This record gives sequence, structure tokens and C-alpha cells, in this order.
Amino acid sequence: MSPSRRSISAAAIAAALTIAPLAAAAPVLAATPLVQAPMHHVSGRAGTATPFFLSHGGPSNTTTTSDNWSGYAATGSTYTNVSTTFVQPAVDCSQGDGYSSFWVGLDGYSSSSVEQTGTEADCSGGQAQYSAWYEMYPADPVTYNNNVEPGDTITETVSYASNKYTLTLKDSTEGWTKTTTKSESGLARSSAEVIAEAPWDGGVLPLDDFGTVNFKNSTVNGSSLSNSNPVGINMTSDSDGSAEATISSLSGGNFSITWNSL
Repeated sequence: MSPSRRSISAAAIAAALTIAPLAAAAPVLAATPLVQAPMHHVSGRAGTATPFFLSHGGPSNTTTTSDNWSGYAATGSTYTNVSTTFVQPAVDCSQGDGYSSFWVGLDGYSSSSVEQTGTEADCSGGQAQYSAWYEMYPADPVTYNNNVEPGDTITETVSYASNKYTLTLKDSTEGWTKTTTKSESGLARSSAEVIAEAPWDGGVLPLDDFGTVNFKNSTVNGSSLSNSNPVGINMTSDSDGSAEATISSLSGGNFSITWNSL
């Protein structure tokens, strides 16, 4: 089964200042679709069950919770480039089936498209499976045939110029680079993200145990990610609010995401 990527689910998102109580969270607008950087869609199910999201990410230095995203999202401007480098984490499949994806993207935080590329690490039947992909949501994702292994150094970049989006994924360890260029006009480019995500297949799938992933040299519009005052996102369970994946503080373009529970 190929799990799907989708945007942050509004049902489990609450934006609030890190020092403020939950009651201070900005209101959720039920009519505002959230179509964030989707993950690997199940065949024939792209775009199903589109969730909802906050109309704005909130002021700078805020932290948000989501039932399928963890990472940082720059908002409040127009973005043309996002990039990061990380070591592909190994997933522990001893606790059952689970799914995870690690990507960069433009749009999706509060817009109806997503332009993204990333890797995926899934546990199915006790076996770990690793892959690489790009997606121009709401179009279906495309999975590359190139080999991805835990421990590989991955660099991901999505850039825009003259109505063209260039999605580049480089595996320095395996020695390959995939670059895909797509022509699109009229997209908002209203956010830029560096994210670990739990895929979607009729609902958010279990997040597999990826330990800790360290994102380094993350940039937005050619400058360090921290300069964009991004919103931090922690992944929590939709059922009971327990932590599933949590971010570290952001230092320049460096931060980590740690798995908490299956």
C-alpha cells in the first residue's frame, strides 16, 4: 500500500504562542481548506478528505499542533525557494506497521496547492521500505525508482521562477540527483515548509518510529530558515492529544524532530 500525503488536518491544529494557554489560540475557520504538502497518495485517492486549517499561521514565534505534520513553516510572505539537508533516518518496524515522510515544499499551509519533494520510510508487514518522490498537489505524486537507504545524506530543494517549479532531490550517498520541472501559473506560494509527516489513507496513518531526524542548512528564499520567523509544528494524536513527534528549537537553519509514540 502506498500511503497518501496531505495537508495538516485542522481537527488537530491549535495555534498559540508558546508561552500562551491553549485558550488563546486563534480561531479555526471551518471553511478554509488546508492543502499542505501532501504525502505519497494512495492510488486513485489523491485529494480525498481534504482537511481544514487555520486561516493564518499566527504571529512569529508561535507553535502549532497537527495530527500529521511536525516541523517549521514560513508564512506571511511570498516564497520562491526552500531547501534542507538531512540524513535519512532508519525506521524501527518492531512495533507494527507505520509510515513517515520527510520533505520540503512551497504552499499548503493555507493554500490549495502544494509543490514538494521528499523521501518516505514505511513499515509494512515488519519490513522497512524507503523511497523518494515529488508531488504537485492536487495532482498525484510520482515515486522515483532511485534507491534510498537509511544513513543516506539527502538534500531537497523546491524553487520557483517564471511560472516554473523546479523540484530537486539529491542522494549524495547513493550518488544520484533527480530534478523535475513543472510549469504552473497562479499558485499562491504563500508558505514554505520543512516537515516530517504521517501519511494519509482515509485517515492519518500511524507514524512509524524514525527516532530523530536532524534537518540542517534549511533555507527559505536563500536565507536561513530562522530569518523567516517560521511557525513551529508539533505532531499530536487526533484521538487524545498525546505527542507523536516534537520539534527542537530552531538555530539558524538547523533543528531536529523526535518521534514520540506510535
